[in-house]
Amino acid sequence: MKVLIAGGGIGGLAAALSIARRSHEVVVLERRDTFSELGAGIQLGPNAFHALDCLGVGAATRQRAVHIDELRFMDGTTGQRVASMPLTGAYRTRFGNPYAVVHRGDLYQTLLDGCVAERNITLNTKCSVTCYEQDSESVTAITDTGQRFTGAVLIGADGIRSALRSQLVGDGAPRVSGHTIYRSVIPMERVPQELRWNTVTLWAGPKWHFVHYPIGSGRFLNLAATRDDGAQDVVVGRPVERTHVLSEFPGLSDTARQLLELGTDWKEWVLCDRDPVERWTDGRVALLGDAAHPMLQYAAQGACMALEDAVVIGQLLAGAAGDIPQRLEKYNAERYERAARVQQVARAMGEQLYHPAGDAAAARNAMLSSFTVDELYDEVEWLHGARTGRAGEHR
Repeated sequence: MKVLIAGGGIGGLAAALSIARRSHEVVVLERRDTFSELGAGIQLGPNAFHALDCLGVGAATRQRAVHIDELRFMDGTTGQRVASMPLTGAYRTRFGNPYAVVHRGDLYQTLLDGCVAERNITLNTKCSVTCYEQDSESVTAITDTGQRFTGAVLIGADGIRSALRSQLVGDGAPRVSGHTIYRSVIPMERVPQELRWNTVTLWAGPKWHFVHYPIGSGRFLNLAATRDDGAQDVVVGRPVERTHVLSEFPGLSDTARQLLELGTDWKEWVLCDRDPVERWTDGRVALLGDAAHPMLQYAAQGACMALEDAVVIGQLLAGAAGDIPQRLEKYNAERYERAARVQQVARAMGEQLYHPAGDAAAARNAMLSSFTVDELYDEVEWLHGARTGRAGEHR
């Protein structure tokens, strides 16, 4: 059968691969002029690599990724190491895959390469899907120029401001979090040798936090600094002066300040998400990734959840015939509880873990430092240890 996918981002391309490898014809409708991806670093947990293996692009992604040795949580004002979770040895044995970081463009390219090589996938640009029509036999995606594409299934992978979600759910604009994130990527050669850590390091302070890690096979350092500043206006990738970024993080400890000062060509975003909703489907239409469950970055699982969605929906559409709505409802049911939990955990991490001050910060430090390594592994088992489908089942 023919499956239409609105949106050619990470989730859309992953879904295309998952569905096409089960012998369906897939047509991807991307609104932009080219298939490309903006942004900087992405963290990929073992659950993401399991999904990528199911999609047939796990090995290619591993080659482009930096396999991280440790997650570090630091007190951003004192410079104290509060907690650390090793990601080698016992972690990889327990969860079956590495924890890695990758440039968003590198992950996207592996998915795009897979789609280009797949004979069952057609990639279309300049096709901005605005709405859909359906009957008992088919569904039609309609673009802003009036083009009509008809198939048996339509998947909305068109992001946090999804036009298909607007029609299907009708819950208005995304929620503005009040948090501004500043991002910069710098050549690793500019980083002092003693600060070239193979870690994801987070410095937590009062109403702010700062994260950094290597990307691009270790050639670059990704910097992401977030301020709980009450921002209410949507901002997407706007250039911002370096002096402004530095002024937003008062009290930053010496080492963290040294790293932040390395940043250049900063851009800012105001973070948005949505409340979880139980219904992502309407007959022959289903939402996926950020269109279904957009989340804040604080759990580092947005892309991972989209990849998991893609695997599950591909499995459930295998051999589909006249029971499309029922299969999509099953996809919704299988994915809702997990995705909603991650959405809520991501919000809570920003409010309760990363941004406290004073006594609340001291209590947080005492709590985190009390965990043993095995207890930390237990805490992330539900998230990092998840398995969607059987790795290696692709053609």
